[in-house]
Amino acid sequence: MKMKPPILPLLLGITWACLAEDRVIYLVLMEGDPVAFHQGVRPLEHGKRCKAYAKRLVESHDKVLESNLEVGSFKKLYSYTHIVNGFAVHATPSQVNKLKSAQGVSLIEKDRGAKLMTTYTPRYLGLTGPTGMWTQEGGEENAGDGIVIGIIDTGIDPTHLSFAYDPLNPFQAGLPQFSGGVCEAGPHFPSTSCNGKIVSAKYFAAGAAASMPLNASKDFLSPFDAVGHGSHVASTAAGNSRVPVIVDDFMYGWASGMAPRARIAVYKPIYPDVGTLADVVSAIDQAVKDGVDIITLSIGPDEPPEDTLTFLNVFDIFLLFARRAGIFVVQAAGNKGPAASSIVSYSPWAMGVGSSTTDRSFTTELVLGDGRKISGIGLSGPTFGEGFLQFRLVLAKDAVIVNGSFPPSPPYIEECQNPEALDPRLVQGSVVICSFSEGFLNGTSTLSAIFDTAKALGFMGFVFIANPMYGDFIAHPIPFSLPGIMIPKIANVQVLLEYYNSQTYRDERGAAARFNGRASIKEGRVASFSEQAPIVSRFSSRGPDIIDNNLNLADVLKPDILAPGDLIWAAWSPTSVADPILSGYRFALLSGTSMATPHVAGIAALIKQSHPSWTPSMIASAISTTASTFDNRGEPIMAEGSNLTQLYPSTPHDHGAGLINPSRALDPGLVFSSGFEDYISFLCSLPNMDPATVRTTTGKTCDFPIPNQPADLNLPSITISALTGSQTTKRAVTNVASKPETYLCSILQPGGVEVTVNPPWFIIAPAETQDLEIKLNVTQAADGFSFGKIVLTGSLDHIVRIPLSVFPISVAN
Repeated sequence: MKMKPPILPLLLGITWACLAEDRVIYLVLMEGDPVAFHQGVRPLEHGKRCKAYAKRLVESHDKVLESNLEVGSFKKLYSYTHIVNGFAVHATPSQVNKLKSAQGVSLIEKDRGAKLMTTYTPRYLGLTGPTGMWTQEGGEENAGDGIVIGIIDTGIDPTHLSFAYDPLNPFQAGLPQFSGGVCEAGPHFPSTSCNGKIVSAKYFAAGAAASMPLNASKDFLSPFDAVGHGSHVASTAAGNSRVPVIVDDFMYGWASGMAPRARIAVYKPIYPDVGTLADVVSAIDQAVKDGVDIITLSIGPDEPPEDTLTFLNVFDIFLLFARRAGIFVVQAAGNKGPAASSIVSYSPWAMGVGSSTTDRSFTTELVLGDGRKISGIGLSGPTFGEGFLQFRLVLAKDAVIVNGSFPPSPPYIEECQNPEALDPRLVQGSVVICSFSEGFLNGTSTLSAIFDTAKALGFMGFVFIANPMYGDFIAHPIPFSLPGIMIPKIANVQVLLEYYNSQTYRDERGAAARFNGRASIKEGRVASFSEQAPIVSRFSSRGPDIIDNNLNLADVLKPDILAPGDLIWAAWSPTSVADPILSGYRFALLSGTSMATPHVAGIAALIKQSHPSWTPSMIASAISTTASTFDNRGEPIMAEGSNLTQLYPSTPHDHGAGLINPSRALDPGLVFSSGFEDYISFLCSLPNMDPATVRTTTGKTCDFPIPNQPADLNLPSITISALTGSQTTKRAVTNVASKPETYLCSILQPGGVEVTVNPPWFIIAPAETQDLEIKLNVTQAADGFSFGKIVLTGSLDHIVRIPLSVFPISVAN
């Protein structure tokens, strides 16, 4: 019998269809070991026994769903079996409520989605030259050989020279640990795309397809990169060396990845309009199963989880088990700076990377008819005559067609978005001033439209200026296919407009009748290398780290490290569906912690190549303790803040341990080592932690000796977010050098805190471990964090730096 809809909704005017719940994606973790850790075994080869166990896990996932939910009312998207036992399901909230009480279910979390977070940086970081890291690795033709970097991003363009394989220069090292050589073919990605440089390529789209209809014209179901972001990340980490960077027939230099001989395994879970955690964690699971050495994540959720601790959300649990499997995980810190606690890389088992500038800059000038020069930004060639000939200067709103058919609304008038709005007789052959206005503020106007208008009407060049109504804007160099300059500062714009108005004759109605102003645009594609650097990028997310979405603070230093992420040249996909302004280009100049992260991944590959037995925590320690907190002028690193014109002294909450120093990281002297059990102890020691929560999310219990406080985790930094009276914490260092060495402890005291280290000096033999006891005592309470460092200076020139970040609450308990 056909069921009738209930009467009450009909009386209220509510249709039956409106009562139906929308399905969303949920990530479900199950009790029981995954394949990689079943019965304490970490299989690198997946024989019949492992495959049979994986099959049983999949069947158990299906059984949980089918026994609790109506068949056909849900869709299982993935079963996760390798490093985590769980699955992703597309279901309604009420269905998920049923699953929460199902036997074997340990955690359910709503999918939060995932978002996207060089010619010069190898030299800037000291990789080249007679003492550089590449030289120590046997030259650029060997740097990174034998290491596989897993790129989890928007895919890759396999036709790019950065990823070409040269049969005349074969790789020397094999890949005995890597078992994932599968090349999934699809649109724009033939099976031959895996060429030896690219050793594997896979895509993950079940979550994306469940979230929204995919567009076959750009959401390619293949590892091909339609966006460009993944290619940029991959080439920064491991792109071939000495690839010419040519844009609009101009050569900007040579591009090289940090580890140019490392191999690339591609995992694509992000599409132009959608990214889901269900796809991302499936990619992580597969990358670990394949046996990559390093995972780089320039993507991820950009908000803290709602209903659980930051360390215990599903995404971070996957990262924890990737670390347990021996994989070094590098994660973008986020692009929500300069706000405090804007970090989105929370956990001590993943290395969170902040972004900095380099000393390279691209500037150009607008030369006015009276000889004055106004500086600006724009990667373009000069106006005709190399910038010395002058051309008529016209403000766009003074060139509007009078009584024309095109609506003369303010955004069209000021912003040069539509050629129909402008009088060709006035703008052809002129330098036209276009203004940042309402359309750019609300996102409906684009620089691409200015280019199109300029080409259609024959501008000699264009000037894109800040609007006094809206203030300064932040401008980054963008390749312009015709002469152009951006002037983002109001002070400079006022000089320009003062000159323009003094040279423009207006009739009695105020309309421009004669244009006497003249201007030219100079060359803007030649870089200079004189800027103060590094400076923490304005957008780079800041600490202190948080333990939950209420912004309660964690005793973990984040970001971990700083790397170049501002104005980075790297490979690009000419498809560029998300950024039409870069369509057709093979290289792009981008900024973001997305760009900083692969720098660290590539350098970690070089360290792993030189020290194959080092664990991920040892690599992370070597990178952190050898970092620099001083800039190229010998001054403490500065940071960009919310004020667009001022810098402030950065702290470890801005720069982490400091700017990465690759050559020193190769030989750190001492390392701080921590493993999976240490991370479980850390979780068990968190304030108000319920041991049952640790057991259900990690499968491990808290019934073994645990430290008194989270700050005891053996990290290469010490963070105490609420120090009352005094507290003693411990660290253990291991000598990874080849000789015995004597170390002397010195301390830069944080304000309001007295720090002592015992023993104050020690002799340590190769492979020996030395315990350190660090006592911190409040001498004066403060209303914020104080910063300092412990420096261990070795007799053989090793220097180990341990950042201190402490919030002294009160002098006594």
